[in-house]
Amino acid sequence: MQQFKLSNFILLLCLIMTACAPKGRYHQHQDSAPQVVPHNVTVEDAVPQYEPYAPANLRPYTIRGVNYQPLTTGLGFTDSGLASWYGEKFHGHLTSNGEIYDMYKMSAAHKTLPLPSFARITNLDNGKQVVVRVNDRGPFHRGRIVDLSYAAALKLDVLVTGTANVKLDVVHVSETGEITVGRQKQVIPMLSDKPAYIQVVALKDKTRLNQIGKSLQTHYQLPYRTIFANNIHKLQLGPIPTSVNIPDLINKLKKHNYPNAYPIYIQ
Repeated sequence: MQQFKLSNFILLLCLIMTACAPKGRYHQHQDSAPQVVPHNVTVEDAVPQYEPYAPANLRPYTIRGVNYQPLTTGLGFTDSGLASWYGEKFHGHLTSNGEIYDMYKMSAAHKTLPLPSFARITNLDNGKQVVVRVNDRGPFHRGRIVDLSYAAALKLDVLVTGTANVKLDVVHVSETGEITVGRQKQVIPMLSDKPAYIQVVALKDKTRLNQIGKSLQTHYQLPYRTIFANNIHKLQLGPIPTSVNIPDLINKLKKHNYPNAYPIYIQ
């Protein structure tokens, strides 16, 4: 009798453990952030470039009884709503684009954008921005428009709040290297024989501006110019030679205390 009770107890324990075990391909029930922030978290934005859409990702699909029809192009797409993020639970698993999800890289998931796409995400609660590579599907929660990787959420300060009000603008790059952000009608050539500049900073103190200009000129081996407009002096690096990768240089400037750096393409 005692042996029967013991065997029943073991069977019951096994049933309980089976019921509590994660179902499906993921090892965790609920998502989480890493306990320790590693050194390999990407801080630089994804660099938009032309990538053909994967035909398999343009097919309609159904999740939780809801039908979704992916867009055939991201050109001109913009949207506003809630952003959430996903991390440890999905880290190392396949994305909808057939890649391994790395929560330490600048990526995101969207329900209908063609994959892969690039998008600029602006946190409307604090003004911070990131550029991500969209390579996955989601989030499948009402009211949410994009799921950010852990790295993107970290840079946008979304980890503590869990969600944030954001604006999403697709950064569309054509086969000829032309880039369009959101609904902007202006199409900016990424590669051009016309001069390009990078607006670095604007100050009222021209002396201080020239000091910064000389320092940047020495560091990056690039010329600079100052422009006075609307009662303020603007420092611009350039003209930038075609051999220089402008998005990479902007990322470096943003990383070194010039968060408002942006390109100026002369038409």
